[in-house]
Amino acid sequence: MPAAGSEAEEGGGEGAGPGAGPAGEQPGPCSPKLCGYLQKLSGKGPLRGFRSRWFVFDPRRCYLYYFKGPQEALPLGHLDIASACFSYHQPEAGAAAGDEGAAFEVHSPGGAVAVLKAATRQDMTYWLQELQQKRWEYCNNLDAAKRDSRTSPTPSDFSKGLVAKDNPDLSILSQNASAERARTILAVETSPTELVGEQAASQPAPVQPSAINFSLKQWSTEIKNSMSSLRKGNNENRKSIFYTSEEWELLDPTPKDLEDSMALEEKRKNLAEGSKGLTSSAFPFDFGRIPQKPRRPLKDMIGSSKNRNSSDSSPTEWCSGNGNKLVSELQLKYQSQQEELEKLKKDLLSQKELVRLLQQTVRSSQYDKYFASRLCEGVPKDKLELLHQKDDQILGLNNQLEKLNLEKDSLQQEVKNLKCKVGELNERLGMLMETIQAKDEVIMKLSHQLSECEDNTSSQSGAVNSPTPTCINKELQELDRLKDNLQGYKTQNKFLNKEILELSALRRNAEVREREWQAKYTSLEAKLCQIESKYLILLQEMKTPVCSEEQSPAREVIAQLLEDALKAETSEQPEQAFFKPYPVSEYDIYGFQTVPEDDEEEKLVAKSRALDLRSLSLSENREISTGVKWENYLASTMNREMMRCVELKNLIRSGIPHEHRSKIWKWCVNLHVKKFKDSTVPGYFQTLLQNALEKQNPASKQIELDLLRTLPNNKHYSSPTSEGIQKLRNVLLAFSWRNPDIGYCQGLNRLVAIALLYLEQEDAFWCLVTIVEVFMPRDYYTKTLLGSQVDQRVFKDLMSEKLPRLHAHFEQYKVDYTLITFNWFLVVFVDSVVSDILFKIWDSFLYEGPKVIFRFALALFKYKEEEILKLQDSMSIFKYLRYFTRTILDARKLTGIAFGDLNPFPLRQIRNRRTYHLEKVRLELTELEAIREDFLRERETCVEKRDLISDDEEDS
Repeated sequence: MPAAGSEAEEGGGEGAGPGAGPAGEQPGPCSPKLCGYLQKLSGKGPLRGFRSRWFVFDPRRCYLYYFKGPQEALPLGHLDIASACFSYHQPEAGAAAGDEGAAFEVHSPGGAVAVLKAATRQDMTYWLQELQQKRWEYCNNLDAAKRDSRTSPTPSDFSKGLVAKDNPDLSILSQNASAERARTILAVETSPTELVGEQAASQPAPVQPSAINFSLKQWSTEIKNSMSSLRKGNNENRKSIFYTSEEWELLDPTPKDLEDSMALEEKRKNLAEGSKGLTSSAFPFDFGRIPQKPRRPLKDMIGSSKNRNSSDSSPTEWCSGNGNKLVSELQLKYQSQQEELEKLKKDLLSQKELVRLLQQTVRSSQYDKYFASRLCEGVPKDKLELLHQKDDQILGLNNQLEKLNLEKDSLQQEVKNLKCKVGELNERLGMLMETIQAKDEVIMKLSHQLSECEDNTSSQSGAVNSPTPTCINKELQELDRLKDNLQGYKTQNKFLNKEILELSALRRNAEVREREWQAKYTSLEAKLCQIESKYLILLQEMKTPVCSEEQSPAREVIAQLLEDALKAETSEQPEQAFFKPYPVSEYDIYGFQTVPEDDEEEKLVAKSRALDLRSLSLSENREISTGVKWENYLASTMNREMMRCVELKNLIRSGIPHEHRSKIWKWCVNLHVKKFKDSTVPGYFQTLLQNALEKQNPASKQIELDLLRTLPNNKHYSSPTSEGIQKLRNVLLAFSWRNPDIGYCQGLNRLVAIALLYLEQEDAFWCLVTIVEVFMPRDYYTKTLLGSQVDQRVFKDLMSEKLPRLHAHFEQYKVDYTLITFNWFLVVFVDSVVSDILFKIWDSFLYEGPKVIFRFALALFKYKEEEILKLQDSMSIFKYLRYFTRTILDARKLTGIAFGDLNPFPLRQIRNRRTYHLEKVRLELTELEAIREDFLRERETCVEKRDLISDDEEDS
């Protein structure tokens, strides 16, 4: 994977798409986030120079992203640290302070080199040390820690909610003790400055050197280089060769065509015999047929180049060394072009010979077929068909042989490439060892010189009675400079030794991991062959089913496959199973049960859904994870409060990362209930809870009945002793005491249960206040559910406007889909969609409000519109509507429909339609109440109807 070459155009900030990659390990509270300002060498030509960039390390993918500034959400590019190596150069003696002294290089496997520059050498040492450590941790934990936010969030990142209590055990590979000890000895201890770390986001960007600071001499040099690159290699005489992937098809020629072709061939032979001395070619593009410009002698070219350069530039720019270098370069280019020309001529001759042989083969096969057809006119038809079949078999075997030969050649080429890579690595290692040896010799030489200087100084001080202070000061300064250089070389030597040690260890680990993957790949391939065999048996059974009293072998295969699939996680004898499917965790990261325990059919469906979700997460190809965007945005808000903006809205719509959801949800809730909280006294929630517990509460009985029925498939609410049950009881009791008009309504328990997964009790209480008293209209959760009925009529109007075909389809078969959607609106899709989609809906809902419910309700229908339109009776439609939302797994596609395809979606339109339908529903309820009162009055007067009891009276 290219590292330095993955940079986008540094102008518009277009470096990544809107997607997100898998989130994995996060730095814990004891490990500060690695970020800060660095200068990156970028640009081309005379505009090449260092530009200040904000760098952020992503531990999920071991990428070092760089941005224009800490306030940006989209990066300009990234460096792949996992496959990179680092180096830096010791400044030469006499170099200016800070001149390239803090620059270091990041080398990528593809040969790209990214040059970065820190503000000080201390910062450079800190960055190199931290990047080495991050690379070491990432590469050693590739197989140990699961880097997938779906199954293993890092618990230390959460501070609120029931999800924060989960603590999955992550197994870490035991490290090599000797390697760790050597790394510790070679480590260079240093501390960062204020330009490294999250606090650097509040600092101004360091002054960057101007990228346009160059002289006229540099301008002329760049222009000359550009012109010379245009003059290099006359490409006018290059021959173009075109390849096509289309296969030739040989048609059976008619006898007349064969006679014509034979006559034409005779003519060609006669012409060829008469023109043997001429050069001919079967190709339309030939070197001999293209007029070529007369070549100038090499000495003339060199002389003219010297004269031109000497006339255009000053005498100081050229010397004899440059002239000799230019002559050698031109000679090498001329020799390489001659070799290339000879190679092309040989290839051309071989291609001509191949074409000639193929033409002869085609003609001979056509003649044989023509004469065979004449001779075989009296042969029976069945024998001819047999001959044709044999010919087809021979052709098929020949094709198979060619494919195997091609595969063999490709494998041999791959082995050759791998050997070349190993040789290159060995050469690189040898070069590094030689470099270290040379630097050790330099250090020893400098040490000897230092001792000699000290001896000379002492002898001179004894010989000379009155040394001058100026000479002594110069010698002392020179001595200090040599000591500094010696210390710098020692530090550099330590760093390079550590780099070589780490790279060698990582290479060994990669080889071991590659062997393990190869073994695993072989095992999986064998299992796949077994599965394909059973699959073919099932296909044969479906094609020709056996209807007999005896059980067919296919039934036994199906039964065995189902048994293996259901017992995959607890298989006592895996060697007897046909295959072992991907192990599915019992609970997801939110605590919801992934596979039910009782119903085997539902268990298979749920397991298939979990595998589809896993496959979807693995197949997503995104340039940058959403987590990096969020971390960079939150780093920019360290010294200021978060506020509503388009950037934050887009981030929330793309989904809040698991580790930041608690913080963002709490901020959204406080944003909406700030006016309520400002008017309350401290300890308001505890006071409400205390009153609800001590005094008689009419809602407490119904709350107790609904506690265990809230989310029975979530481990936090599955038993009376679960931690979430007590918190759920406290929040519902406190709210019933705050809002006696509503008290408690079935549905509020599910809203609170979802909020408690990421919020503490008091924050979940204010979240419920936000939903009931801020977002939803009045009477939404009262006894009449007036607001809920109004929203269903508004939704019907939106369905007829946004999805007219589907609405007409429902009207045609008289399907009342509001019986399904009523619960969506009442509990905000809880228990209606898969958990990943549910929490993405809640992310946008808590930020934008109830309009999000209408968006996603319409998006769910639009997602499955074509499947619903295929159903042609009311029973099948209603049955499909009851479960279809659980089959929608692609959250990105659903979000794109909700916030893209359904636009425009003004909130004013929803408010106007709510007002319109509210009056109509109130009139209908008034009429129903009048009918009810008439019925009660009639029942009191009529003796026969006195025994009739309404449902409300029975409940009371």
